[in-house]
Amino acid sequence: MVCLVARTGRHLQRYNSGRRLVVGCIPYRYKNGNNGGTVDELEVLVINSKKRQTMMFPKGGWDLDESVEEAACRESLEEAGVLGNVESQLGTWLFKSNSRELYHEGLMFPLLVTEQLDQWPEKSMRSREWMTVAKAREVCKQQWMNEALEIFVDRLNLVEEKDVQSIDKN
Repeated sequence: MVCLVARTGRHLQRYNSGRRLVVGCIPYRYKNGNNGGTVDELEVLVINSKKRQTMMFPKGGWDLDESVEEAACRESLEEAGVLGNVESQLGTWLFKSNSRELYHEGLMFPLLVTEQLDQWPEKSMRSREWMTVAKAREVCKQQWMNEALEIFVDRLNLVEEKDVQSIDKN
């Protein structure tokens, strides 16, 4: 069973040197529906922000009572209505809050989507859209998220190259 209520408030959130810790995911899938697809068949899921109506990847505060992977899964569920497998961290970024003169520390992870829900906690506040990596680069205006996307694509390309080299050796 999936919880359909989003967490609210910042009283349980983690901070590092006065900066709020934010965890996000790049939800992804392959067009052909299997996990053996190529980067060319890759789709990523973006959502709209609640305040500015810009497109971005799911992200939010990391609470004290959860691991970083649990926070990443929770944010993807609450904001985008997807479940999946969190993969290795893409990096950590410092970024400025859009609403305040504060800096946050953001950690990003790929999330291989295994299930897309019809109902999710923030469905009434957000839309979601599957798109190509090229389109996501255009619509996502947050530099740190675009940098995470590039690292993710580079990582997939390396895996793809190793797989091709392995096949060539056989």
